[in-house]
Amino acid sequence: MAKNISRRTFLKGSAALTGAAALGSAFNIYHPEGAFAAEDSPLSYGYSYCDMCNHTPKCGIKATLKEGKIIRIESRENYPNGRLCAKGVSSIQELYDPERLLHPVIRTNPKGSPDPGWKQISWEEAYETIAKKFNGIKAQDGADKVMFYCGDPKEPRSAVQRLAYTFGSPNYGNESSTCFRAEAMAGFLTMGKVSMGTDPGPKTKTCLIWSLNPAWSLPTRFGKLCDAKANGTQFIVVDPRVTPTVSSLADIHLQLRPGTDGALALGIAHVMLRDGYYDQGFVEKWTHGFTEFAEYVKEFTPEKTEEITWVPKEKIEAAAKMFGQETPGTWIGSASPTVHSTNGTQNTRAILSVVALSGNIDAEGGLEMPDGLPFDLFAGNPAFNRETDLFQQIKEKRADKEDFPVWAHFVNDMQVNRFPEYVDQGKIKAMFMVGGNAMMWPQTKLYQQALEKMEFTVAADYYIRPMTHNTMDMVLPAAMCFERMAPFAIFGRTIYFREPIVKPMGESRSDWQICFELGTKLGYGKEFFNGSEEEGLEELLRITKLGITLKDLRANPEGLTIPPKEPNSFKKYESGKFRPDGKTGFPTTSGKFEFTSEILRKYQFDTLPTYKEPVDSPNSNPELAKEFPLILNTGSRIPYYTHSKLRHMPWLNQFMPEPIVRMNKVDATARGLKDGDDVKLSTKFGELQFKLEVTNIILPGMIDVFHGWEKADINLLIARDFDPISGFPPYKEGLCQVSKG
Repeated sequence: MAKNISRRTFLKGSAALTGAAALGSAFNIYHPEGAFAAEDSPLSYGYSYCDMCNHTPKCGIKATLKEGKIIRIESRENYPNGRLCAKGVSSIQELYDPERLLHPVIRTNPKGSPDPGWKQISWEEAYETIAKKFNGIKAQDGADKVMFYCGDPKEPRSAVQRLAYTFGSPNYGNESSTCFRAEAMAGFLTMGKVSMGTDPGPKTKTCLIWSLNPAWSLPTRFGKLCDAKANGTQFIVVDPRVTPTVSSLADIHLQLRPGTDGALALGIAHVMLRDGYYDQGFVEKWTHGFTEFAEYVKEFTPEKTEEITWVPKEKIEAAAKMFGQETPGTWIGSASPTVHSTNGTQNTRAILSVVALSGNIDAEGGLEMPDGLPFDLFAGNPAFNRETDLFQQIKEKRADKEDFPVWAHFVNDMQVNRFPEYVDQGKIKAMFMVGGNAMMWPQTKLYQQALEKMEFTVAADYYIRPMTHNTMDMVLPAAMCFERMAPFAIFGRTIYFREPIVKPMGESRSDWQICFELGTKLGYGKEFFNGSEEEGLEELLRITKLGITLKDLRANPEGLTIPPKEPNSFKKYESGKFRPDGKTGFPTTSGKFEFTSEILRKYQFDTLPTYKEPVDSPNSNPELAKEFPLILNTGSRIPYYTHSKLRHMPWLNQFMPEPIVRMNKVDATARGLKDGDDVKLSTKFGELQFKLEVTNIILPGMIDVFHGWEKADINLLIARDFDPISGFPPYKEGLCQVSKG
């Protein structure tokens, strides 16, 4: 319904006007009455950090308010990530979106009905219903039959995890089952440490960027990389596309066939060893299994590697020489592209092996690993999350331990990609889901059906999202970043605290508050501070033993820096600072960087980072390739959407209003297709409709598809051929065909 705004105007501040000018259509949308403020009201200001991308980079927001309503969004000054992108500027539209869910609702029609028949209920009724259902299942079948899940935003992970383990269920999972955790596992398997790389420093001569496009996905980081380029750092960029990162930074671009990352890494390692471009001292003293690794990579000659990867052998030679000789060199990886493969964990281990050959692990200007504050990546802490005590008592009941034993060895979070099977087996009967999305999984319908089969499911979200929530029994309204407190933002050794700057719309509540209030209702009032989010954060600070309180953080709105007990040092494996027991070496089974993994040996996997073709590729399945000759690459980031989020936002939707498939001109011409055509994309699982974008960004022989569209859910066409080590799906490979729609 249109609003009469002649007397009460949604005020357009300078940042909003800048966004409107940059984004095209400005205010051709309707806002709820709660968004309007009188023009002559006094101004006030509030500070927050954005969650429009994900758990990072928590870009800083300065909000201008009138009558307690945000009228302007702009970048926050004196803040580590202080430059907002189009998504951050548009967050004001999401805050005042008239489609937001503002009250708890419960379904009144049976599951499977086209219309759930949502009925508004009170928070008290919601909590009472959830507690009765969950405690009933716990009493009858065991607490482990209730699954707890956190999607996007990732900010409530710590609270949801604490809720799961306190309730007695080891089956807490999150979207990192298809994102970050496999990359982390590869780090644990090789060097006992998690690292997605380090940005170039003043002494860095070479930077290897592997399948990451920060120009689109991490604009705050991209500027720093451009500065490094201007200061003389050379860049090798691995990507099957010609991205803005490639065109802006790459001295050498390795444009590989999707799914062949491991072969490319082994080919680079071959040249480094053949020509002596490696740190012999580091390799001889601090690595395990080098002899076997060196023998294995002999077969990955530049000629063979070119045949597998499509990367010219001359470029492989040049990249090996640059990374091996121009040291120190660092590496930057992405959370997912190399691990979204049926051989993803081993592919990523191969990449880390190249970094190890250079000898630049924890070296100044190389892959630096400074000591940080005692928080995890999501601003929680293992002890606060109850990983160190309660989880240890119940972990043998986790549903995934037989399917993915290496995952279960390293990762406390449940690998959720087979939860439809766990539902069918009776291992999971109910779920509490925060920010979940059924479209994120391959063969989406199987997960929707699993949600419908459960005895009781409840979600918390900003919106009713039919693809997921039409399968649920209840949906709770979640507060947005401007309306909530937790968690902290951690940058190195500096902590930022976020106060809510506007009251939550309707009856929405923060995810942490929901978890603490639900935990109290389930019978754990002491553990959840009788529902007090603020007291929970005080407990988190107490557990970290930093000697600070919320009062201290409030007294330092520009961030509170905790100095280290001693200056950062490099090559900490030489001094015993890499291992918790104080011994020299790496925190691995062998005490060294492991070219051959002893943990993989224990679970009877290949100990070397062996290369295997994707299950479905032109080489592994030539018969299928006759019908589906194009390689399917999905899930690339774009500057104005994050996964399935934000596609309804008017300021952003205009840039890509329809589902797009990108194809090289060579392939389009061969099929009689042109830019803007309606096309049909098909795999062995079915077909979907897209708009065609013809572009030279894409290699001939492959296509690039963005995920997250309800009207064209590409994951419906993805195989459930999970990597046996990580359990990850093959989003970055597979076979398809594109034809006239």
